[in-house]
Amino acid sequence: MKPIVAILAQGTMGAGIARRLTENGVEVRTSLAGRSAGSARRAKAAGMIDATEAQLAEADFFFSIVPPGDALALVQRLTPAFSAANRKPVYVDCNAVNTETARRIDTTVSQTGAPFVDGGIIGGPPHPLVTHPNDAGPRLYVAGPNADRLLRLREYGLDIRVLSGPPDAASALKMSYAGITKGFTALGSIMLLAAVRTGTAPDLYAELADSQKALLGWLNGSIPRMYDKAYRWVAEMEEISGFVGKNLTDSEVHSAFAKFYARMADDNDGRKEEIGMLSGFLKTDAKP
Repeated sequence: MKPIVAILAQGTMGAGIARRLTENGVEVRTSLAGRSAGSARRAKAAGMIDATEAQLAEADFFFSIVPPGDALALVQRLTPAFSAANRKPVYVDCNAVNTETARRIDTTVSQTGAPFVDGGIIGGPPHPLVTHPNDAGPRLYVAGPNADRLLRLREYGLDIRVLSGPPDAASALKMSYAGITKGFTALGSIMLLAAVRTGTAPDLYAELADSQKALLGWLNGSIPRMYDKAYRWVAEMEEISGFVGKNLTDSEVHSAFAKFYARMADDNDGRKEEIGMLSGFLKTDAKP
């Protein structure tokens, strides 16, 4: 018998994973109460079924895929439904939260009697199989005593990878990985903007093209993809700062990146001045 999966919410990643499951015949439930028209469209395209919170709590697996700042509030909101459910779902927190936040979510979930799995998604959303039949989708790393239960979903199109470390190992891995990749995106953007402001952008581009081709290529891909995601990365940078250690000066690095991404999010919603500067740099034709 195929499992029933509940997924909140219906963002690009949540809807993408839902579509991969429904493509493989799995029923995926969600809640569209109070959601935007865009969320409803993504849910419909993914084959997700609108359900009550009680129906979500009756699923075999519950995936929390929300902005990191909403992860704890979501499980707190669902506590009554989970507590009342006769058959508890496996609660999989897939969000970019630090290990301390993951443990708080674990405690809240466990109080309802539901089994908890710490998760971390690395990679972009799955593409539709009809257009990308060989797309494996992102890696879903899971950890904890209940993590092996997720292996059942491999046959339905998810790349599940069980970690052998501590119960919060998936969150630790996600924090470390995102701290590097999204941290590099912030650092690169900051320095490109500085070069533009000081009039040395063409020279920097030429030098990068000559001595750091791989890095320039990476920035060409990562920076434009950041514009629409910057608002979500603010809380993630704060989570990474907490993961690094509140009492370490090292944690100030990602706190600063959080402020940078907040500024980029405002710019993306507004006049797009700095986005225009970054886009202009990346379109430079390596001319001194």
